[in-house]
This record gives sequence, C-alpha cells and structure tokens, in this order.
Amino acid sequence: MMLPQLTDEMLLDAYRSALRMRLEREFVRMLRSEIRRRKLSVPEERFI
Repeated sequence: MMLPQLTDEMLLDAYRSALRMRLEREFVRMLRSEIRRRKLSVPEERFI
C-alpha cells in the first residue's frame, strides 16, 4: 500500500505514535512497510 499524500516526516511521526499508542499490529506493519518502501530508517521500537 502506498501513502503518497504523507510527507516522510508525517509518516515517521504516525509510525512512532502508532507504536506509542499500541495500535493494531496490521496498521503498524502497513506504516513500517511504507517507510521501508521509501528507503527511510525505521525508528527502533525500544526508543519510542
């Protein structure tokens, strides 16, 4: 799934927030997949 309407920073913020709020795993996976597709660094979960 592509999320082109989100800037890279918005995507990373959404990922961090999703982890912090313990949202559904599938949603977190979707965000992580898009982060990797864009070749961004995935923030480590233990630092969030």
